[in-house]
Amino acid sequence: MSCSPSTPSDWAAFAAIDWGSRQHAWSLLPAPSGPVQSGVLSATPEAVELWAMELHQRFSARPIAVAVEQKRGPLIYMLGKYNHLVLHPVPPTMSASYRRAFIPSGAKSDPCDARLLLDLLLHHREHLRPLSAETSQTRLLQFLVESRRNFVQQKVDGVLRLTDCVAQYFPQLRTWFGKLDTPLIADLLQRWPELGQLQHCHPGTVRRFLVDHNCRKEELIEQRIQLIRSAVPAVTDEVVIEACSCKAQALSRLIGVLRTDIAKLDKRITEVAADHPDAPLFASFPGAGRATVPRLIAAFGTRRDAYAFAADLQCFSGIAPAKITSGNSTAIRMRRACPKFLRQTFHEFAGQSIPHAAWAKLFYQAHLRGDKRHHHAAVRALAFKWMRILFHCWKNNEPYDERKFLDAQARSPHAAGRALSVVLDPKTGFFRPKANSI
Repeated sequence: MSCSPSTPSDWAAFAAIDWGSRQHAWSLLPAPSGPVQSGVLSATPEAVELWAMELHQRFSARPIAVAVEQKRGPLIYMLGKYNHLVLHPVPPTMSASYRRAFIPSGAKSDPCDARLLLDLLLHHREHLRPLSAETSQTRLLQFLVESRRNFVQQKVDGVLRLTDCVAQYFPQLRTWFGKLDTPLIADLLQRWPELGQLQHCHPGTVRRFLVDHNCRKEELIEQRIQLIRSAVPAVTDEVVIEACSCKAQALSRLIGVLRTDIAKLDKRITEVAADHPDAPLFASFPGAGRATVPRLIAAFGTRRDAYAFAADLQCFSGIAPAKITSGNSTAIRMRRACPKFLRQTFHEFAGQSIPHAAWAKLFYQAHLRGDKRHHHAAVRALAFKWMRILFHCWKNNEPYDERKFLDAQARSPHAAGRALSVVLDPKTGFFRPKANSI
């Protein structure tokens, strides 16, 4: 993928494609001016190849700006291999609002959408971020950590469904074994899906089963066996028992598959992140562990010129709040339109840093104001501050040094900066707040 030209005159043409599952509508305007051309092409690799190579030959391999209403997807991947096409992903909310502004009736068609995307590219290109070419190692991490997070969320949803199912016919499981996402529960439900079958089993068989699943405390084993034998069925309706037991077995198998796949992804992510040049940098931050470091690498990428200022990333990620001013009223609101996974990455890192950085804990407690209902707002405020530090270290390729940061805070002319100052207690070896701190 080629770099974006610095001036509009360097572009050979401007194009826009409205993606479709069967065919793509496109519009094209040669530079510097000329009639707008349009057409459709089949959603096949062969048709996209032919269209791209025709443009390559027609404009002598000069760069062409292409607006696409996708950031990821089959069309982006197919077009990404052509160096003369510089892709400009357009957020769906932006294109939808642009369409409503010019077509208030709500009428919609693929050729019309392609023309509106072209118009957006021509007149508002400064608001679009060209798709940057990351290293293959960074791109692999980006895909892997997002896949892992999706699998984790599916596993959480599956556990909630299993908990609800078990509560209807076999609620003792949670009392006896606690968590329902363990291999022990999965194997138990596959072997004895309901209480009656488990109670008719010989105590020695149950004992061997528990020992095979790493339950070695004799007192705990005896307690569980006695609880099983004295348990009273929650329901006696055979219809409910059969339906719920079948569902519980299916859900436990699904959770087991997800647990295995998450473990495989964890192993692969660890291998890729270990060889990444930015891994030591992000590992130097307090609270950044095995799962967080790869996500921070994926969030920032390796192109140091991708963001000019920390504020660019803070706004793009949704961590920075949105200021809404109208007349004499001003309101600060959480930024909703943003990449949710990116915002979640910084939010979770900030939360993990609180037990490991004394100043972060002080900052969090000051914004918490003694009310747990402000927890997420306080963590976002901490993430906002962390992102400036992360950005500085990433931009300068410099690992985090807490002493250097605390010295800078102590020299800060702002009261907020001085209030966060902490010192190292020589007696305990731990950081503690200064006398005038929060």
